[in-house]
Amino acid sequence: MYIYDDIDQRNIDERVAQYRNQTRRYLAGELTDDEFRPLRLQNGLYIQRHAPMMRIAVPYGLMNARQLRKLADITRRYDKGYGHFSTRQNFQLNWPKLEDTPDILAELATVQMHAIQTSGSCVRAITTDQFAGVAPDEIVDPRPFIEILRQWSSFHPEFAGLPRKFKIAVNGARNDRALVLAHDIGLELYKDATGEMAVRVFAGGGLGRTPILGIKIREHLEWQHALTYCAAILRVYNLHGRRDNAFKARIKILAKALGAEEFARQVEAEWAYLKDGPNTIMQAEYDRVASFFKPDRYAKLPEHDASFDAAVAANPAFAAWAKRNVHAHKIPGYRAVTLSLKKTGSPPGDITHQQMDAVAELIERYSFGELRVSHEQNLILADVRLSDLHAVWEQTRAIGLATPNIGLLTDIICCPGGDFCSLANAKSIPIAQAIQEKFDDLDYLHDIGDFELNISGCMNSCGHQHVGHIGVLGVDKDNSEWYQITIGGKQGSDASLGTVIGPSFAASEVPGVIEKLIAVYITHRTDEERFIDTVRRIGVAPFKAHVYAKEAA
Repeated sequence: MYIYDDIDQRNIDERVAQYRNQTRRYLAGELTDDEFRPLRLQNGLYIQRHAPMMRIAVPYGLMNARQLRKLADITRRYDKGYGHFSTRQNFQLNWPKLEDTPDILAELATVQMHAIQTSGSCVRAITTDQFAGVAPDEIVDPRPFIEILRQWSSFHPEFAGLPRKFKIAVNGARNDRALVLAHDIGLELYKDATGEMAVRVFAGGGLGRTPILGIKIREHLEWQHALTYCAAILRVYNLHGRRDNAFKARIKILAKALGAEEFARQVEAEWAYLKDGPNTIMQAEYDRVASFFKPDRYAKLPEHDASFDAAVAANPAFAAWAKRNVHAHKIPGYRAVTLSLKKTGSPPGDITHQQMDAVAELIERYSFGELRVSHEQNLILADVRLSDLHAVWEQTRAIGLATPNIGLLTDIICCPGGDFCSLANAKSIPIAQAIQEKFDDLDYLHDIGDFELNISGCMNSCGHQHVGHIGVLGVDKDNSEWYQITIGGKQGSDASLGTVIGPSFAASEVPGVIEKLIAVYITHRTDEERFIDTVRRIGVAPFKAHVYAKEAA
């Protein structure tokens, strides 16, 4: 993974000192709330329903054991002993004291971490595939490319005051696990006819109040021009994006208003001024950054391991975990392992300080000291030897992170909702827990098969409900919490947005509605057909009819 140089460290240390002084002035009454607000947002600090929330950057979802231990220590000393991994691959503290936040940032700086540009109207954290660098279907490892994008966009003065927040995702595999179509800019890395890396560019995607999938504005871009082309997109947005209405300020609204052809034309016209300029990526610079991600640490191992096969045959619980939580690896004899943060009874994405310390030991022992975070709010050990899988299972089971539900119904994506967020219309976590309890039967879950259920507490869609096979959205109805249900959403290369099935439901009704939707699927599915496949084949009407049958009668 990338390691700071002296300039990187100095930038972070200077920002900490700057923020410490700003916080001192605010607490002394020298800065008003309005004056302090943009300053704290530049450092990842929100004021939530009950306390401040600090969002800590985890660039492209990658951290090391030292950094994870630091997060554990911070949650012990400055919070309530736990933290939350978000759909942006970031880490959030829910209960820090405002006066402690400069010290928290200073602690983070000692392990090359920060909270810069995790909030505010700027280029936010750039996300990618949690299996980047190890996935068998990978065409290009996106991590060096993203690191260059990250360095370019950090502290960029021209893009520090955009009309609204701006999100970029990069995918380098045949299967899109980064959800590039739902981002302001989505970049797909591939090999062109000459075997050279190239970039396919999408723009204008996003979820939230007006969900829109991105439009392809360039099929083939030479990778050397990625920074200047992204700058052209951002310039068009900065010039013409709305600033009079926060709900209409995202680039997706501009792209839709202009139309795909005109939007692309304006980007190309702006790029004409930037192409071949100082931000053209040189091969030497790409090679320098790529050297931090070289896959030269693997041992030569056989593809199969007799001890693993024997453990699978002898232990059904281990076999179930290996089926759902263990993933193929491009290097023979290795596997990637997902640690589930979706145990029934635990808020999705939450992790305790004890668990973080234990995971730090695990990754040091079994995965080259590195950990990944997925936008599904789980953790990944990307480089585990096949022969070590049983030991990893035993140790993760002991700390409550071995629930064999990855990709199943209870592997729920869920925002913090009304329990924490001041923007939320309704609670999310209790709904997720009620669904988990309703379907806490692994045999039934495995029979249902691959399933994506996403929950958001408001229209900001931090829980990505629009792209869930089933999406649950909290809405305000006569000052009460109600929940709107969508079906037919999907992430990936064939991404789609869900369709609202009808009027909203009370919180107590939601698990039963999910059960009815699944019953329709089970009745109509064909062999090997997933829930999303059945929805696409038969449409929404049969599901809606069954869910509302009682009301209609």
